[in-house]
Amino acid sequence: METFENTAASLNIPPRLSILIPYYQDNPVELLQALLATENQKFDIEILLYDDGTADSTINKNLQKIANTANISIRLFFAKNNKGRSTARNILTKNAKSEWVLFLDADMLPQSPGFITKYLEEVSKNTADVIFGGFCVQNSKLSNATELHRVFSQTSDCLSADERAKNGPQYVCSSNLCVRKSVLKTHGFDTSFTGWGWEDSEWAARIAKSFTIVHADIPALHLGLESTETLLARFKNSGKNYVKFTNAHPELAKTLTLYKLSHRLKTMPSQKMMRPLLSAIVRASILPTRFRILALKLWRASWYAEAYP
Repeated sequence: METFENTAASLNIPPRLSILIPYYQDNPVELLQALLATENQKFDIEILLYDDGTADSTINKNLQKIANTANISIRLFFAKNNKGRSTARNILTKNAKSEWVLFLDADMLPQSPGFITKYLEEVSKNTADVIFGGFCVQNSKLSNATELHRVFSQTSDCLSADERAKNGPQYVCSSNLCVRKSVLKTHGFDTSFTGWGWEDSEWAARIAKSFTIVHADIPALHLGLESTETLLARFKNSGKNYVKFTNAHPELAKTLTLYKLSHRLKTMPSQKMMRPLLSAIVRASILPTRFRILALKLWRASWYAEAYP
């Protein structure tokens, strides 16, 4: 694995926070620029980026160029082969110098200039082991291709801290997640999860049994909205990960609407026959979005039902 670090990385000043950004087939340049454009041009944070096998020389050279102009520590890691989201996060954690790490996905952006300051304030309270700041999406339509994902996220995932706190680990994801490094040393992300989905949900459910999770209103803007076709493919192919998650945490799983629906569909031998209709409804942009979202949820539950032995 190749590495790069700027001049500030060699200074012996322990950071208060390590910001960890894994990326694969994403461009984290805008995120890095946004972090450096805030009030965080100080030596009390560091930023680590991990290329999980994309090997895009243009992106990586741009990151090095930006790093060389920054007066905070920035280190870059370049893997030759894709090793998966869990491995990427575990490697970044191992190399972080702070006792607190903040995971940010490469397609996220801080929502306010005080983004990092708010996290540091939460850390200084010393009342949490895990802090999830939440995320949001654009309020207006960006394109026909991504509109379904935007509305789906708004209705299902973009929740306030109070709303998320009611369900504890259920609404924790690693796209904007601050964690004590000591927690990750003993409870890392499970590298047996492959492909997309559910490894962060499994991790959150696992650590919730021993550590304190705090939900905060420090949202990051999710820029990487997916096309309808990508959503259909991801929901179709993530059943194996979902089964691994629910088998590991059966008591939590039984409280989830998706779990109940997928098991109900499993008792219907002919449920596979509805998939062509469901996918057609999901793709039909002329239909009301709420109908398309319902069809998408049924599509996911149908494939998850099949994934159970």
